[in-house]
Amino acid sequence: MANYFYVIFFSLIGGVFSLLGGLLLLSKKGTAEVLAKYATPFAAGALLAAAFFDLLPEAIEITAEGAAPRWVLTGIVTFFLLEHFLRWFHHHHEHEGTEDTAAAPLIVIGDSIHNLLDGVAIGAAFLINVPTGIVAAFAVAAHEIPQEIGDFGLLLKYGYARKKVILINIVSALMSTVGALLTFWIGAEANLPLGEVLAITAGMFIYIAASDLIPTIHASAKAKASYTAAVLLLMGILVIGFTTEVAHQYIEPADSHNVRSQTQDHYDE
Repeated sequence: MANYFYVIFFSLIGGVFSLLGGLLLLSKKGTAEVLAKYATPFAAGALLAAAFFDLLPEAIEITAEGAAPRWVLTGIVTFFLLEHFLRWFHHHHEHEGTEDTAAAPLIVIGDSIHNLLDGVAIGAAFLINVPTGIVAAFAVAAHEIPQEIGDFGLLLKYGYARKKVILINIVSALMSTVGALLTFWIGAEANLPLGEVLAITAGMFIYIAASDLIPTIHASAKAKASYTAAVLLLMGILVIGFTTEVAHQYIEPADSHNVRSQTQDHYDE
């Protein structure tokens, strides 16, 4: 059964541990840029696999018949609107090539909100069972690594000292753990609509992969690099798919079916 240790540990993987990419940028810029280049297609595959192999099937099982796809669409449209009007996700693309230092606080705020929502996804996944939580955390970590490299680089560009950049990003990354703990605590105390939350999370993962990561891959693809990107995307799918199968086979908690049945009872009432 999932407990607070699982939530804290794996949300830290999804948040703070992803700072390794940014820290690498501070020491070896060239290596960090290569890491981001290769991590982006892998992250796209990981997000798609987590959405379609784990989150969406779980959501379909515990929501009213036919409801899950509508909530996936709700997630996609919601995050499109957030990005379009508030520039929350990957907003640094909007400011590339500019020297507008006023954009720096927006980067920090946007990244913190992004991490908080990632944490909500992880916490909701752990409310279903441990394997689903692990898969969600790994998918989050995969796409956070290239993002953190980009955010570190922009804050340095805007004149922030290295120590301040590290501190800001650590605090921002911890928002993932805050979101995960709050969601897990609320879910343990109240009857959250977990199916809907998982479906919206699947929509978020699909949106980030399809609207942000995959276009980035296409834009940077050149000759042999395009083949490498395709292979890495497939590797992301295979790794998360394999992780999903192994996790559900060997560490599926005995009471996970009770969670599903209790949730289904909620819809049947």
